[in-house]
Amino acid sequence: MPITEHPVVDLLSEHATPPLIGSAVERVDAAEKVTGRAVYAGDVRLPRMLHGAVVRSPHASARVVRIDTSRAERMPGVHAVVTGADTARIRWGAFRPDLYPLAVGRVRYVGDEVAAVAAADAETARRAAELVSVEYEVLPAVLGLDEALAEGAPLVHDDAPGNVAHEFSFDRGGADEWFARSDVIVEGVWQSARQWHGSIETIGCTAEWSQDRVTLWVNTQTPFLARQRYATALGLPLRSVRVVQTEVGGGFGGKSGDDNTSVICAILARRTGRPVQLLNTREEEFLAGRPRTPMRCRVRLGFTSDGLVTAKDLDLIADNGAYTGKSLAVLGAATVRHDALFAYRAVRARSRLVYTNLVPTGAFRGFGNPSADWAVGQAWDLAAARLGIEMPDLLLLNAVEEGDVSLHNHRIGSCELKQCIRKAADAIGWYEKRAAPTPHHGLAMGVSVHVSGRRSFGDYDGSSAIVRLTEDGRAVVITGEGEIGTGARTTLAQIAAAELGLAVTDVTVSRPDTDLTTHALGALASRVTYVAGNAVKRAAEQACERLLAAAARQLGRSKPELWVENGLVCAPTAPGGDEPVRLPVGVVVRAELYRPGGEPIVGLGSFDNPSEFPDEVRYGNESGAYTFAAEAAEVEVDPATGAVTVLELAAVVDCGTVLNPPLAEGQVEGAIAQGLGMAVTERLDWADGAPARPNFADYKLPTSQIMPRLHVEFAGSYEPTGPFGAKGVGEIALDPVPSIVASAVADAVGVRVHELPITAEKIFWGIRSDPRGEALPGCAARADRREGDR
Repeated sequence: MPITEHPVVDLLSEHATPPLIGSAVERVDAAEKVTGRAVYAGDVRLPRMLHGAVVRSPHASARVVRIDTSRAERMPGVHAVVTGADTARIRWGAFRPDLYPLAVGRVRYVGDEVAAVAAADAETARRAAELVSVEYEVLPAVLGLDEALAEGAPLVHDDAPGNVAHEFSFDRGGADEWFARSDVIVEGVWQSARQWHGSIETIGCTAEWSQDRVTLWVNTQTPFLARQRYATALGLPLRSVRVVQTEVGGGFGGKSGDDNTSVICAILARRTGRPVQLLNTREEEFLAGRPRTPMRCRVRLGFTSDGLVTAKDLDLIADNGAYTGKSLAVLGAATVRHDALFAYRAVRARSRLVYTNLVPTGAFRGFGNPSADWAVGQAWDLAAARLGIEMPDLLLLNAVEEGDVSLHNHRIGSCELKQCIRKAADAIGWYEKRAAPTPHHGLAMGVSVHVSGRRSFGDYDGSSAIVRLTEDGRAVVITGEGEIGTGARTTLAQIAAAELGLAVTDVTVSRPDTDLTTHALGALASRVTYVAGNAVKRAAEQACERLLAAAARQLGRSKPELWVENGLVCAPTAPGGDEPVRLPVGVVVRAELYRPGGEPIVGLGSFDNPSEFPDEVRYGNESGAYTFAAEAAEVEVDPATGAVTVLELAAVVDCGTVLNPPLAEGQVEGAIAQGLGMAVTERLDWADGAPARPNFADYKLPTSQIMPRLHVEFAGSYEPTGPFGAKGVGEIALDPVPSIVASAVADAVGVRVHELPITAEKIFWGIRSDPRGEALPGCAARADRREGDR
């Protein structure tokens, strides 16, 4: 049965917005990037600068018996070799301090930092690092979740019994009672995998000391948060560390300051008394980066016979790797966030973060959502098959709406999830294709929810900004929120320009510098547009008010008569006057400065996300605004080989007002590409606890060859608490992709893959599985859609 017609209301028509809002404004950093003037981490040059290299453990678990640095120290061009003995020996980490800057007594994964070298050039530093001799006593290692959780397993960290770094559980609403009242129950287990960020630019830092203070030029997403962690790791007071953000050549969560690179760089610079630059090689990005946290999710869902969801039970185990970083928060998001999508009567979960002797994991675009959606989305698809209800209709029957409150106290403000579902079904041609099916083609749909900032680092998720109007008629926005390639500086300039009545080209947005800019948390949790945008808007409002007050005094007019347009302070024709007033902003600013008691025209704005800091069992309204999305995919599977082709993918996102359509579309398209990589191409072979061939020849990032025909749309939506009605958009489009590709494959050939990535081999052997229907590893076969609960 087709979806009931539902006309989309243009919510923006109810709100007056400046002409700049919703315009395709050119990126403010476009020229410097295409001309090569942009300064990335590897472009920093300081007088007398040295280069660093790191000595890494070849063992997954070992005791460091002895380190001999003498051969490396004698090498011409080498200025210093440092080990754990040269550090403050302080463990650090975002949530659970468990990481030393350089190994102290023990290494815990292949790639763990043991020593570091500073030399005249990078090649000399790397050759010297190879001369550092380390004697190890190899220890038993745990290289998987089952090994780590086995009784009597070797401990990765002595203070984590059972190798559990963190765990929590809850039962909200009485799950057993609601399952007992359910007519249909589906369940399954799904396993996601490590996914590397694959940024064009690797992690890097340049450090320079001046007396007892260090300045770090870093391609971090979070300068102020990183500064706090680096100070802890270095054993320094916060005042002794300054962080300056360089250009960031892609972050995706991987440059949020959880690795040792900058700390080691600072240690080398202090030892040598000279600036040092340390850049990861591509191999090191794979060995010691912080890839997506893999998870094993057991999902159980209950429904009434007419399709109303009753209960959800989740048992989630996440592979932390050797050190924690952001994975503790990732686990929390994966456990609860998707519950804000549906009207569950009860939700129960048990979640564990488990140490292994593998590459540490951490933040990745989507932050737990994609791994959870990979499992929960497929369980919903199984339920649709069992119930005999088309997936769009089942989602519409249960989707949340504005004003709903989840069982975790997520308070839903603006919400056009149902509009997204309808639009996605229309864009993919769901009902037309169902009416005329094509052999070996499959359809699937999924939904997701994401935050617009969240309280992760204490009870604050705010931002602040200063807007200064200059005597030449421009505006300077001073903010510590960074640009990581998303177009954030352009969006913030656009917001300020719209509020001030200036052209975007007349607005300059600062780069983060913990000495010179206002405090900010940085680019995480899809927060910059919503949180920083509000701060910039308020600062611009205050600056504009002061500009108009100054102009009113100078012109002898009342302030309510005045406005700013195209860089001019305007007023209607005065009684007896010849023409309206059109006074350049710079003239007003200069006149306000150059008078007795003159003052600059400056506005200060701040905004704190109207949310709650979740408690230890993840109860709390974690964001002031939630973004929603619905995505549908059509795939074709070659039954002879198992090869999958994603033919079309429709993505419809509710992100409130779309401030800059090309930037928003780019975020959605890029997120889909990363979702397809997670789904079908991105994997590495492992040997003895390490990636066997850590390079882009073997780790296949998605390319244009696998990209389907895309239909990208946005819901008509307005978020009252957002700047000009906007919410975050950067992450959400990645979340449902792996799930809908897997479900579409199941629809096409009856094979449901349970372990990422979805490879031709898994599908091939799934099609040819044991005739008794027993599934091979990584997949489950089913004869038709009616057997969807297998």
